[in-house]
Amino acid sequence: MKDIIIKNISKNFGEKTVFKNFNLTIPADAITCIMGPSGSGKTTLINIIMGFIQPDEGSIEGIPDKISAVFQEDRLFENYSALSNASVAARDGIKKEDVIKCLSDIGLKGNEKKAVKELSGGMKRRVAIARAILSDYDLLILDEPFGGLDEETKLSVIKYVEKSIRGKTTIFITHNKTEAELFNAKIVQL
Repeated sequence: MKDIIIKNISKNFGEKTVFKNFNLTIPADAITCIMGPSGSGKTTLINIIMGFIQPDEGSIEGIPDKISAVFQEDRLFENYSALSNASVAARDGIKKEDVIKCLSDIGLKGNEKKAVKELSGGMKRRVAIARAILSDYDLLILDEPFGGLDEETKLSVIKYVEKSIRGKTTIFITHNKTEAELFNAKIVQL
C-alpha cells in the first residue's frame, strides 16, 4: 500500500470555501483520525477521497481501488436480515460462520436472522460496521461510525473494530477525542 497524498486541494460550494490549498498525507497501513467542528469539511474531504465530488483545484495520489465505508447513515437493506446485510459486500471466500461470528463479536448474537427494520438504531449501526469490516478493501473510511451506541457498547465495538482493522489504511472521522485515542490514531484537526 502507498500513502494517500492530498496536494493543494481547494473546494468551494458557492461562496463558502471549505478547503484552500489543503495538504495532508494519510499514511498507509495506519489509522488517521480527522477531527473538527461541524461544517469544517470532514465529510467533504472523504467524499473527495472516495471520488463522489471533485476538488476545484489540487490532486490526490495513492487512492486504492478498493474502498469500504461506514457512512453517517447506515445505508442498509431494511427488509434483509442482519446476516444478509453483513454478507452482501463480504470479501470472496468468507464463510457464513465467519459473518455470524463477526455479528456475534459486535454484540448482535441471536439477531442475525432478524430483518434490519426490526433492529434498534444502535443494532443497525453495528450491522453497517460489520458489513464494512467484512468487505474486501484497501482503505476503510469510518464517518462517525459509533453514533447511537451507548458507552458500554461503544467501547466493546471500538475494541473489536480496532483489532479487526489493525494494519489497514483507515480514515476515521469523529468529534470524540476519546474515540481517537482508543484507536491510537494520528489525529488531524480541521
